Amino acid sequence: MIKVLVVDDSLVMRKMISRMLSKDNAVEVVGTAVDGRDALEKVESLKPDVITMDVEMPVMNGIEALKQIMARDPVPVIIMSALTREGAEITMEALQLGACDFVTKDFGNIGGTLAAKEAEIITKVKNVAKNKVKFLLRKLDIREKKPAVISPDQKIRHEVLAIGASTGGPPALQHILTSLPKAFPVPIVIAQHMPKIFTQSFSQRLDAVSQLHVKEAEDGETLVPGVAYIAPGNSHMAVKRKGRIVSVQFNEGTQYIYRPSVDLLMATTAGAYDRQSFGVILTGMGNDGLAGMKEMRAKGGYIVAQDEETCVVFGMPKAVIAANLADAVLPIDKISEEIMRVL
Repeated sequence: MIKVLVVDDSLVMRKMISRMLSKDNAVEVVGTAVDGRDALEKVESLKPDVITMDVEMPVMNGIEALKQIMARDPVPVIIMSALTREGAEITMEALQLGACDFVTKDFGNIGGTLAAKEAEIITKVKNVAKNKVKFLLRKLDIREKKPAVISPDQKIRHEVLAIGASTGGPPALQHILTSLPKAFPVPIVIAQHMPKIFTQSFSQRLDAVSQLHVKEAEDGETLVPGVAYIAPGNSHMAVKRKGRIVSVQFNEGTQYIYRPSVDLLMATTAGAYDRQSFGVILTGMGNDGLAGMKEMRAKGGYIVAQDEETCVVFGMPKAVIAANLADAVLPIDKISEEIMRVL
C-alpha cells in the first residue's frame, strides 16, 4: 500500500482529494493536515510514502513546509496548485526546492474532466511512490557554474538540440540549461508537459538563472542559436524548414495525447535537420517521445536518455532505451557535459 498524507487548509479539498485517492486499492490515505506545521508533525508520526501539499495555508504555508521536509527527511511531495499565474510561479519555486510534481486544482468541472483529474492524481501518486527519487530529493546544484568554453575554430557537429520531459522535468531542465554557455552554438527546442500559464512562468524562471536566453516560443518564430524555446502549455510545437530558415509552428493535432507533444517535436526536428538533429529524453511517465525518437534515429540523429537512478519517473527514457534508440544513457548531472562533448 502507498501511504499518502493529504495537506490542505480547506476541509472540502481534503475530503475530495482523500476520496479520489481512496478509490485505488493500492493507495491508502493515512492522514490529513490543515497547514504546514500540522503536516510536519504528521510526517513524523505517520511516515507517509507521498504527500499532496497545498501551497497557500495559514500558520505555515506549503513552501516553508516543503523546505523543512526536504531538509529533515525527504519524502516525495506533489504540489496542489492553483491554475493562476501566481500559482504557477509558486509551483515553479516548489519544484526547484524538491517537489516531484504538481496537480492543478481545477476541480470545478464535472463529468469526464473530474474523472480525468482523479486519474491524474492517482497516477502521479503511484508513479512518484514507485521511485523514491533519492537523487532528485537531494537538491540539484543549480548555483552559477563556470561557463563551458567553445573555441571559434571548433566544428559544430549538430545544428539543433531538442529536449522532451514530463514528471520531474522542470528541475532536470534547469540543471541542464544552467550548465550551458551563453554563446551556445545551436537553438534549443523543448517540450515539457505543463499547462500554458505554467510554461510562461517556467520560461521566465529559467531565463533568469541561465546564461543563455530562454523564452516561451511564439508561433512562426525563426530559430536562432543560443536561444532555448519552450513549447507553450496545451499547444503542440513543430519544427519547420523552408530553405535555410527554420521556425516553430503550433499544431493543434488531436492525435497526440500529451501536450505539448514530445513525439511531434522530435519527429519534426528530425525532419527539418536530418542527421544534424540531437535529441534528449528526460524523466516522465508514459512513452511520449518514443515515436519521435524513432524518426530521429532513422535520420541518423544523436540521442541521449536520462538514466533510471536520476529520474523521478523512469517512463519516457525507459521506452527509448528499451527500443535501443539511445546513443548514451546518463545521469542528469552528466547530460550537459555530453551535450557539449557531442556538439
